[in-house]
Amino acid sequence: MTTALTLTPGAVSLAALRRIHAGGVTLALHAATRAPMEAAQATVQHIVDNDEVVYGINTGFGKLASTKIGHDHLAELQRNLVLSHSVGTGEPLAPAVVRLVLATKAVSLARGHSGVRPALVDALLALFNAGITPRIPAKGSVGASGDLAPLAHLACVLIGAGEALLADGRIVSGAEAMQRIGLAPFVLGPKEGLALLNGTQVSTALALAGLFGAENVFASALMAGALSLEAIQGSIKPFDARIHAARGQPGQIAVAAAVRELLQGSDIIPSHADCGRVQDPYSIRCIPQVMGACLDNLTHAARVLVTEANAASDNPLVFIDTGEVISGGNFHAEPVAFAADIIALAVSEIGAIAERRIALLLDTGLSGLPPFLVRDGGLNSGFMIAQVTAAALASENKSLAHPASVDSLPTSANQEDHVSMATFAARRLADMVNNTAVVIGIEAMAATQGIELKRSATTPRSSALVEAEIARIRTQVAFVERDRYLAPDIEAMRLWALNADLPAALLDLLPSHA
Repeated sequence: MTTALTLTPGAVSLAALRRIHAGGVTLALHAATRAPMEAAQATVQHIVDNDEVVYGINTGFGKLASTKIGHDHLAELQRNLVLSHSVGTGEPLAPAVVRLVLATKAVSLARGHSGVRPALVDALLALFNAGITPRIPAKGSVGASGDLAPLAHLACVLIGAGEALLADGRIVSGAEAMQRIGLAPFVLGPKEGLALLNGTQVSTALALAGLFGAENVFASALMAGALSLEAIQGSIKPFDARIHAARGQPGQIAVAAAVRELLQGSDIIPSHADCGRVQDPYSIRCIPQVMGACLDNLTHAARVLVTEANAASDNPLVFIDTGEVISGGNFHAEPVAFAADIIALAVSEIGAIAERRIALLLDTGLSGLPPFLVRDGGLNSGFMIAQVTAAALASENKSLAHPASVDSLPTSANQEDHVSMATFAARRLADMVNNTAVVIGIEAMAATQGIELKRSATTPRSSALVEAEIARIRTQVAFVERDRYLAPDIEAMRLWALNADLPAALLDLLPSHA
């Protein structure tokens, strides 16, 4: 079922952005946005009519900014800008990401600082609502002067060039895509090509997609951690609220509370009150400290990204109250680059501590469970090599987590002498989230196996929430009685980790659910 969302530029929520990414919505702009857009476009036209020289309106671009362009070439100037910047390469961005690009570009232009016709914004939303996504190559942006190359591929569709993906999976020309929404290709007016290309919408959309994936694996990891705690009969004492209040870190406090709620009513916990174990390993005992820090970083990144998704990141900007057009640098995506790097660190750590819990479960000396979580060990290897897969992916994530924002290569003959690399910083998050989802899925499957290896008609049961999750996991994968082909099980559990259909105690922690 499709639902309608009305976007108010400057006030689009993170929850709304998550819905846009997920699909199943149509978009409209708040009616109040039209007047500011029309006034800004009139300001640009006044500059053209009075033959004032203003960057981006009647000049060249970048290093060619001092070259004045005559009236009779202004439309050609904007078209040439779009075509010359369409130099992306690599696989196309996922439709879910492009939906975010279309929405956030419309929101940015509708702030009324870009000087474009409202009809351009209407066309972006019409493409979105028709399920048509421009084909945008993933590579080719350094995250400054905007996401120039990828946004040029979006703009190509509006002028009848490039390619677009239909909702049924067919690829059509930009001209046909425009025909399908009942529009002729645009002849771009002064500044309109530049306004479409300048902006951080691609890097922001990629980072938002990474954030939403990171939220899912974060929540799934807390459930997997609770399963592991029960499997090894770990202690609930390190989750005592007083410990975390004494430190005061908000994420840590929230995570400890969520785990306590997950385990409320467990009969396993009191059954080993006098077992003699003094302390659990850090991967269990320090779940609040590690995952709480991850939550704090995701929350900070979410604040940055929702601000950026609502931003006017075009250049130059039109200010209708004074009639000025001022050139600046809002297209520089450093805030997005930092946010994406922070998400990458969190995703890497979520997977790293989960992999250590898998290793704990498999080590009979630490867990008290059968070696490698299987009966008839030796004849069967059980989860031995599944943990190797988890280790490989956790290690890969450590390399991918290296900050992209610390790198810069000058472009445009040193006019653009410092860039953010935000687009790659955000793009690599998809691989990292998938890697971590596999690790979390393996942990949840292994922990469920561990709990059931100790289970009999008389053994205590966990809490209602954990038992419900064990039952749900068993609808995805069966108990490993003897060695079998595990790859399909791992894939099923990867999807379990990404979907994060979990109790409110976990989902309420997530920034996009707040």
